[in-house]
Amino acid sequence: MEADPKIICFACNWAFPEWEIETPPDVGVIQVKCIGRLDPIIVLESFAQGMDGAIIVGCKSPDCHFIEGNLYGERTIRLLKKIMALAGLEPKRLHLELVSPIENKSLPSIVEKFIDEVKNLGSLFKGEEIDEEILFNIQAAKQAVVWSRLRMLSGRERKLTEKINVYGEKIRQEEFDRLVEEVIEEEYLRSKIYLLTKSKPASVEEISERIGVDSFLVLQHVVALRRKGLLGMDRIEGYTPLYRALEVG
Repeated sequence: MEADPKIICFACNWAFPEWEIETPPDVGVIQVKCIGRLDPIIVLESFAQGMDGAIIVGCKSPDCHFIEGNLYGERTIRLLKKIMALAGLEPKRLHLELVSPIENKSLPSIVEKFIDEVKNLGSLFKGEEIDEEILFNIQAAKQAVVWSRLRMLSGRERKLTEKINVYGEKIRQEEFDRLVEEVIEEEYLRSKIYLLTKSKPASVEEISERIGVDSFLVLQHVVALRRKGLLGMDRIEGYTPLYRALEVG
């Protein structure tokens, strides 16, 4: 008999108070004050620590105790799904469920439905260990989120797409989404380069072969990382420079 997938549930304590939480044994529940305050790094780390799926449960508008916390939560989930796809994690392994008190939904029923969906995707683990390539990709996704560009864009989405700036302009939602996708891909690739060279110096060609990206594009990202002080030249072997990630405070 196939075992149930391991699930982590981040539940807003305003959506479901502690006494209403009862879930299957393979589901861990972490209560948060608001899903808008949930750190995306924690969600990604849950996959690295053995979870097959993560569900975030919050409040529908206008029931959010913090007024717009659910909107911030929705933006975080959209960002996470995009970076998960790049990392080789099916976006369906992450689910957002917004509830309202008048709907009379129970947390167990919400979680059970999600468990069935994750079952169809299969486990991320081979035996007791996660695939090393997937684990490396998750670490790169976490590093990309740590860097400020993604957080800045996510936090300013409404301001940029709903308000007119001093030049009388407003960014259309589709333009903003396209910009976010470009930044996510750039930051994710740079994170892979950074992590790869953190353990061992590597040339552009070696990096290109390891992450499966054209060497010219790798070189562009190497230049960008060097300008930011995140990458430095370790040494030159023959005529080939080797790069190493630099520790940043």
